[in-house]
Amino acid sequence: MEKLYADQTGKSAHLDQYAASAALKNAQADSKRAHDGGNVIVGDVTITESTVTKADATAKIPNVALSNCLDISKWQTVDAKTKKPADLPDNRLLKYLIVSTVEKYPEGWRVTRDEPQGKSC
Repeated sequence: MEKLYADQTGKSAHLDQYAASAALKNAQADSKRAHDGGNVIVGDVTITESTVTKADATAKIPNVALSNCLDISKWQTVDAKTKKPADLPDNRLLKYLIVSTVEKYPEGWRVTRDEPQGKSC
């Protein structure tokens, strides 16, 4: 995700090696909105407090649901040309709960759904 948002072309990320389905489409659309607005997002994202909330290894497509704390406090939206920070709301969540679903594909595990929960962690 960090590479996808930081590269205005989106080509260096190879996100399809890590995500599929709705998670891939949503990430691509979200980063495109930022890039179309002349912005890139740089820095680091941290995931903590990962907990498996559900697992089904015997399903047709084995899957696991994870609850995580996503920390984007070191991720910065900047103008792609000037590298100056973009104006963002002061009240936005920088550490928030996200529930993700990962599924086992023939090529390996892929995130197929990410659902921010709208609350801090």
